[in-house]
Amino acid sequence: MLRQTLIYLSKQQRLNDFVRTNWLASRFASRFVAGDTLDTAVAAVRALNTTGITATLDLLGESVRTQEEARAAVEGALSILAKIAAEKAPANMSIKLTQLGFDLDAAEFAAGIRRILDRAKQLGIFVRVDMEGSAHTQRTLDLFEKDLHPAYGDGIGIVIQAYLRRSAADIERLMAAKAKVRLCKGAYLEPPTVAFPAKREIAASYVALAQRLLASGQYHGIATHDPAIIAQVKAYAKEKGIAPARFEFQMLYGIRRDLQQGLRAEGYNVRVYVPFGTHWYPYFMRRLAESPSTLFFIPMSVLKEGIGR
Repeated sequence: MLRQTLIYLSKQQRLNDFVRTNWLASRFASRFVAGDTLDTAVAAVRALNTTGITATLDLLGESVRTQEEARAAVEGALSILAKIAAEKAPANMSIKLTQLGFDLDAAEFAAGIRRILDRAKQLGIFVRVDMEGSAHTQRTLDLFEKDLHPAYGDGIGIVIQAYLRRSAADIERLMAAKAKVRLCKGAYLEPPTVAFPAKREIAASYVALAQRLLASGQYHGIATHDPAIIAQVKAYAKEKGIAPARFEFQMLYGIRRDLQQGLRAEGYNVRVYVPFGTHWYPYFMRRLAESPSTLFFIPMSVLKEGIGR
């Protein structure tokens, strides 16, 4: 019930406007969000890189309402690519299609995403297409499979959400095309006809899909903070002789930093998604929905670090 409430609240514009201007809420959100600007995000990437962890930069925002917002998002993505190249940072970038105008003018959206991906290809920077709510799943996969992946190959990847009932079939098709997949649990509120409602079902789906991905021989991202799932993935890889270099664990900025460092110390590749930007409220609320216990963890963390600093 709490998860559904948090996801519902993530969509409330008035609460969004209030929280974004509230100092204490912003302080709490800073646990998960690397500041408002590209410079603050890059500083976070540098800090991760010093520990051997790579990163993915993610400019927050989705479902834009105007072409002006979509154009600004395209320019933002191009700025990220330029910064990664200038810093020579071991980082890549994620994009959300609705942030780039996926639901607006089709021709302008196509031109914008081509600008981004062409530039990324020139600079040799990998781009991950994020997956949003189930209303966009088929359209996103159609675009990726029929247009983007054939054009950009290993320079682009896609996200699959383990809680969707359709994901097993989607994974099989993507593996046949040798696409690079980031597997996550899923953070949107979906009906039980579309997504598994129970945690144990989602976990079982995740482990099964992760095993299929690892067995494919392609380089995939196993995105989870669940220690039990991580243990099962590690055990499967060891059993099948799959070397740590053949995949990577992926986590979110500010979540289970101890686990991130522990996996890296064990020799596993670890990548952290580093989100930034002013549109952090929906992202922050979905992170809370994924792990409601964080509601109690963040205030204690902030108090320990010193609210006044």
